[in-house]
Amino acid sequence: MAICPVGHDSADEEYCDVCGALLAGTPAAAAAPAASAPAVPPDAHQMDDCPDCGAPRGGRFCESCGYDFVLGGGNRETPHSTSSTPSTPVTGWVAVIAADRDHYEAMIAQGGPDAARVTFPPYCPERRVPLVGTEVRIGRRSQSRGLAPEIDLAGPPEDPGVSHLHAVLLAQADGTWQLVDPGSANGTLLNGTTVEHNALVPLGDGDRVHVGAWTSITVRKG
Repeated sequence: MAICPVGHDSADEEYCDVCGALLAGTPAAAAAPAASAPAVPPDAHQMDDCPDCGAPRGGRFCESCGYDFVLGGGNRETPHSTSSTPSTPVTGWVAVIAADRDHYEAMIAQGGPDAARVTFPPYCPERRVPLVGTEVRIGRRSQSRGLAPEIDLAGPPEDPGVSHLHAVLLAQADGTWQLVDPGSANGTLLNGTTVEHNALVPLGDGDRVHVGAWTSITVRKG
């Protein structure tokens, strides 16, 4: 039995099977106090780089490429992708994407170095994206990072305030969805309230998610 830097007991001697932190490889019974050991253990969420793109880890999802540190999902194929756990069957939910002028005006009123260069799109037809699978990513596609979010806001018209991986919708076993912002640059609003980074927030029928300079995403059931 090994002990991770945060103090979890782990049967796996390479990675903690509780938090996923990289272990030193020394069994807990053989570990001895060392004078040079840090007084405060490092945060397990900050220890590993993304195995897909090498970006520093800041939460469950890599902000650069969308790799899932918990499930092992992402742009590369892993042995975990064929796990015996079945995908959550989710049907009947849809995301309605539109340009929201009220949100745009509120964002521009906050100022910022790029505010003068951001204009509201003259034409941005409403889109509907079915919510299927275990997760639906919100962001802007990037060929260099191999990132293609299911809700792609790269346009046209492109919302310049949206991060490449801005937010993720996660399916739940009971058929509902939750929202997480893995660390977007400009933040995410749910029904007008700021969503804390890396915090799961339940979604209900009719909830409105705002990202970027003008994008509104309304989740609908049925």
